[in-house]
Amino acid sequence: MAVPPAEPTSSPTPSLAPPSSSRAGAHVTRRGLIGAAGAIAAGAALTPVASADTSAEAATTETAVTTDTTAPEPGMTSETFPSTRAQTATGEAPVEAAFPIGYVGVRWTGTREATGGAIRLTGADSTAAGSWQPLSEHGCSDGEGGALLIPVDREDWASGYELRAPDGATDLRSTAIDTIRGPARKVAVPRDRTRLRGVAYLSRAAWGADEKLRFKPDGTENSPQTYYPFQTLTVHHTATANGDANPAATVRAMYHLHAVTNDWGDIGYHFLVDEKGEIYEGRYSGEGGTPAHDANGKLVTAFHTGGFNAGNLGIALIGNLVKQGPTAAARTALTDLVRSLVRFHGVDPQAKVTYTNPISGAKKTVDEISGHRDWLATECPGAAMYGELAALRKAAATG
Repeated sequence: MAVPPAEPTSSPTPSLAPPSSSRAGAHVTRRGLIGAAGAIAAGAALTPVASADTSAEAATTETAVTTDTTAPEPGMTSETFPSTRAQTATGEAPVEAAFPIGYVGVRWTGTREATGGAIRLTGADSTAAGSWQPLSEHGCSDGEGGALLIPVDREDWASGYELRAPDGATDLRSTAIDTIRGPARKVAVPRDRTRLRGVAYLSRAAWGADEKLRFKPDGTENSPQTYYPFQTLTVHHTATANGDANPAATVRAMYHLHAVTNDWGDIGYHFLVDEKGEIYEGRYSGEGGTPAHDANGKLVTAFHTGGFNAGNLGIALIGNLVKQGPTAAARTALTDLVRSLVRFHGVDPQAKVTYTNPISGAKKTVDEISGHRDWLATECPGAAMYGELAALRKAAATG
């Protein structure tokens, strides 16, 4: 998983389809796409929900059904996505949510390890507590703490949970998230598959990104975009479950966790890739230019490698790649995406580079295509994926 941005910024702290002539279809501009999504999002409201756990933080749950009364722009269509609902808590006391729980996000400080940590889910009937399950030993985080996104079985959703903190952990925080069963909201989505220099991907609208999550209650953007010249590319894994039956729902859960719970204002990665080879647009990059970039080709700053984010493009493979490598489809999609990006920026994917943070001046010598662990003390992108990076560099340089 991504880690918080440590360097100072100018913003508040925290399957191929027929080609089209533009990123969002022949008749749609990026401004039109984002504008439509923003207009739709503007009608939804946040309603406080009290947690049954009196020691928990005040919960925030989306309950409004958003209605789109305008016809989609040319080249667009209207699709329906569930609103994300979330409820936050602190500590180990039992939590009961006001909605069916699909994911539990867990964060802590004091140790990077999850040893001793566990979660016990309460069943849908609110009476039967399940057995204690250990937290993953392979979360993706920096040396100051841990972070996990734990999926709940799709057929047997949970009504609550209880946590045991990892040995030595402090400041245990959790978020119950539902990205599947919430009230419906309509989103304007491109009719044609969007493409990045020939590589098909799902735009933010197409995976159901709720653009209002990027904004504070007073309407100001939490993390306004900043742009710097591209320098390097870092590969991650999300350390979530393998065999994900609904990766778009997982991306929405991660988006909420990063944007709201972590207070980063957006999802931490520039792109994500699922096991079927579907590519997802990540960090919002403005109204013009190639995704993840501004109209001048500069890279939008994301939140995936703390202290080394500016000019560093982050791609996350959805799943846990500690013991197993990516699927063939994910490997192919990742290679195609990386090849397209290094050609766009005119860099040698097999080179060594000295990254210089344009904000802090911090330097780091890394491969042009590196893994998260090359920057920070973390398991990411998993031992199996890390072992494939040399092959990825070679493949991106050919073809």
